[in-house]
Amino acid sequence: MSVIDSKVALITGAGRRLGARIATTLHAHGLRVAVHFNRSSSAAQALVAQLNAGRAASAAAFAADLSDDAALRTLLAAVTQTFGRLDVLVNNASVFRATPIGATSSTDWDEILGTNLKAPYLLSELAVPFLKARRGCIINLTDVYADRPRPNYAMYCISKAGLVGLTRALARDLAPEIRVNAVSPGAILWSADASTTEQSAILARTPLARAGEALDIAMAVRYLVDAEYVTGQVLAVDGGRSIFD
Repeated sequence: MSVIDSKVALITGAGRRLGARIATTLHAHGLRVAVHFNRSSSAAQALVAQLNAGRAASAAAFAADLSDDAALRTLLAAVTQTFGRLDVLVNNASVFRATPIGATSSTDWDEILGTNLKAPYLLSELAVPFLKARRGCIINLTDVYADRPRPNYAMYCISKAGLVGLTRALARDLAPEIRVNAVSPGAILWSADASTTEQSAILARTPLARAGEALDIAMAVRYLVDAEYVTGQVLAVDGGRSIFD
């Protein structure tokens, strides 16, 4: 298949960390990738240069603030104009920070819920005509904390629980043309505020007794891209943590 005929995936928050690994994995699987970023311009541009060095015209970077509704429409238009199609939408971008009860603001609510939940909904809605034309799919990145809340992170947990609900609702509403699934990571990349004590406690509740890697999540996303008879599912990639009592 020529480059211009290959599938196209838009991955939000793909400039670094988990999103970048998803982008490189899908690219290695033969897809062209739209690398979205907000503040990670240098990292996103470096990633795109690396991917294009291996396969010309197979990647491009797109800047957008996902909390800005108008920017979402501009983002989708730019991606589809650049590549001519859209087959896969990966809603990976996420705001993760503590929001202790009594110490939060409406800004916290707007930014966390806006980026983590509202943006995936609106992007999915905007992408429907393009995905339907290709019988494509949407893959959302949720979190083990959607079901097992982390103390002092209520807004983040709410946003990820909502994303699980969104996944299942869209799977019903968009079938049979568009599949919608989610990947729920466990301990993959430690947050900056995760102490050694907290990390040890989490791994003690993980049956496989170790942290996972970004590649584990990226391969789950790749599977869902190809899983033609799977929709409305949340695939836990957490070392068994979700079954620990």
